[in-house]
Amino acid sequence: MQAEEHTEVPRFKNSWNKDIISGFLVFLIALPLCLGISLACGYPAISGIFTAIIGGITATFLSNSELTIKGPAAGLIVIAIGCVTDFGFTSGQNPTADFEAYRMALAVGVASGLLQVLLGLFKTGKLSEFFPTSVVHGMLAAIGVIIIVKQLPIVFGTSAKGGPLELLINMPKYLSNLNPEIAAIGLMSLLILFVIPLFKNKYLSKVPGPMLVVLAAIPLGMYFDLSHNHTYSFAGKAFNVGEIYLVDVPSNLFSVMTFPNFSALRNPIAWKWVVMFLMIGSLESLLSAKAIDLSDPWKRKTDMNKDLVAIGVGNTIAALIGGLPMISEIVRSKANIDNGAQTRMANLFHGMFLLLFVALVPSLLHQIPLSALAAMLVYTGCRLASPKEFKHIYHVGSEQLIIFTSTLIGVLATDLLIGVGIGIAVKFGIHLKNGASFRSFLKPEYDFEKNENSVKITPRQDTLFCNWLSLKSQINKHGITVNQSVEIDFSNTKLIDHTVMSKLNEMKGEFGRKNLTLSSCGLDQHVPLSSHKLAARKLVKKIDKTLSSSL
Repeated sequence: MQAEEHTEVPRFKNSWNKDIISGFLVFLIALPLCLGISLACGYPAISGIFTAIIGGITATFLSNSELTIKGPAAGLIVIAIGCVTDFGFTSGQNPTADFEAYRMALAVGVASGLLQVLLGLFKTGKLSEFFPTSVVHGMLAAIGVIIIVKQLPIVFGTSAKGGPLELLINMPKYLSNLNPEIAAIGLMSLLILFVIPLFKNKYLSKVPGPMLVVLAAIPLGMYFDLSHNHTYSFAGKAFNVGEIYLVDVPSNLFSVMTFPNFSALRNPIAWKWVVMFLMIGSLESLLSAKAIDLSDPWKRKTDMNKDLVAIGVGNTIAALIGGLPMISEIVRSKANIDNGAQTRMANLFHGMFLLLFVALVPSLLHQIPLSALAAMLVYTGCRLASPKEFKHIYHVGSEQLIIFTSTLIGVLATDLLIGVGIGIAVKFGIHLKNGASFRSFLKPEYDFEKNENSVKITPRQDTLFCNWLSLKSQINKHGITVNQSVEIDFSNTKLIDHTVMSKLNEMKGEFGRKNLTLSSCGLDQHVPLSSHKLAARKLVKKIDKTLSSSL
């Protein structure tokens, strides 16, 4: 659906029926994912439901982001499980220690939420644009790989411990010890998620994949009698099954609300995780909100600072009662658009449906097999680390693939913060190799030439991801703010990186919606580093005429 088809911005009184329908359909997707993400994080299963309910209520009224869905996300699993592990989480071997680790992680969540509120109030939402595109994608791909290797053993009914690379190396050993009945449920769930979308059936496509998995997995779990502990034989071997392979949920929501243990904040390691939740959670949320704005049929624009405040408030409240961290979740938000949502009330309705379901029929949640939830997370991980992502990055430029891969390997071998730092360091190194100057990293300078209804901005140095915020500020100041068209003259610029090319391409659409133009000139002496239209460009003074004419 194209933006120009929608000129009148929708109001709730005219679109409530569409928002309710979309909210219900998103609820069907969110319900099993919230449970699965919670368990993968080392939190009680109900924690993700708390978060989605609170996100639906708080963000609806505190943010102007119309079509994003707030809730727990797979992208934060790596941080959450790392946090509880540092506080003594034992994966069920010592329930008392696990509960205390969970309470300590909640204290980290409160601190992170309050800092998010401050970041929004101090208008730092724009800092999300500092991070290079390939580094962000590399980080998300690494998170996808980690989710896959941690959840695959659960899909097959086995247990595994260790870091991502260790799990990857030992995966054949874990899978050779699979539990056949549990693996049957997990494999069926994976089959549904990967194969069903290939069938173009209009009735089947209306049921969300995660809900199809639940509808199929619950009867199979009942057939295997997972509600009762027993032993069965297969191929001459004995296997144990029982309630430990089902979701553990309370019959009363209020009875399991958990208050944080704030003594955790006296431990220096806690602040490492505060920073991780704050940085990665805020970055992923702001990027998701921006992506959804681009897909909004009415092209409404989220106030990123206001949205950051809303998420911070939601995170603080969620952590105070036992919930997971929340973000603007991209998959559920896209489903919200596809289902016809028109206002932010769809987010509220999705939260209300979750509240009603867990309040009225919690016993039904207990029938969901854990292997089915793990399969959903494996599917999510495969989407984050899809081979298409590698292919796309390579087409943008081989140097982008180096940055992407360095970030991915760095995260897998160390942790998120260090991995992102490695990716950024590699990016700087490639820029220096391509002739960028240290001066342009720190202090960009511009010349301005004003015409009657436009302005030409000429950067004096390289235009790179690290000085993009400065260039964007100048474009907005001399363009959108004063309702003028802008031309960027790159004739004095030695290097223009992919992040800048990508961001400029996004801004062209913003200018176009205001009947203005954002254009560029001075690129005839630059050679793109790949055939992609948004590839980085390098100034070459002596350039072959044939090559020049082909650009």
